[in-house]
Amino acid sequence: MEDQIFIYFIGTAGSGKTYLTKAFSDFLDLKKISHIIVNLDPGVDELPYQPDVDVREHFTLDSIMERYKVGPNGAQIIGADLVGTITDDLKDEIELYEAKIVLIDTPGQMELFTLRRSGEIIVRCFGEDRSVMVYLFDPIVSKTPSGFVSLVFMASSAVFRLNLPQIQVLAKSDVLSEDEIDRILRWSLHPETLYDDLILERNLSLDVFLMLKDSGLFRPLIPVSAMTGFGMEDVYDGIQETFYGGEDL
Repeated sequence: MEDQIFIYFIGTAGSGKTYLTKAFSDFLDLKKISHIIVNLDPGVDELPYQPDVDVREHFTLDSIMERYKVGPNGAQIIGADLVGTITDDLKDEIELYEAKIVLIDTPGQMELFTLRRSGEIIVRCFGEDRSVMVYLFDPIVSKTPSGFVSLVFMASSAVFRLNLPQIQVLAKSDVLSEDEIDRILRWSLHPETLYDDLILERNLSLDVFLMLKDSGLFRPLIPVSAMTGFGMEDVYDGIQETFYGGEDL
């Protein structure tokens, strides 16, 4: 479908991509918007959702380890590269559903998707002009000024590599206190307050901060919770704004 939208969920290991994918799918069900879920992680054992298109139907981490005689880490890298060889097959499977929205749950380790060539191949094959990434900020790492700067840097690297519009979310916001959420959101909205807090830490992240700020890479964060469904409407609004200027999908 020419108007099909692809949403990539990307973030560091443990940031909650899979459960956020499930939560957003549940939200779309409530909105009665047709969608499917694509799993691109060959190493996952169990999922909280039933994928409509699953890379594990083509290969798994165990099958890669057996075939290539490598350990788990090597198999993850090989698996990431192998995905790039079956993009046409995955695209054909996706097109069978004729869904309005395609939710793509990327591998647990984000570098397997953002830094390997296969990630770019997938985005180009599916259609970069109809794609957006939802980037997850880990709530625990985000609590410190230097940790927050590191996540902004990593989020920016994903944009550089994939060349996609990006919606940034503060994942698992339910594990943070209101004060912690307010401070993190303030950093994203008003980077100068982050600068003041970084000075107190007295570390090299100050130079990284200045580079990111001068490049205009700070963006407002959307607090979300896959457990409660909080923030799904705001993510949906961000997607609408990206593709339709705010009009409903």
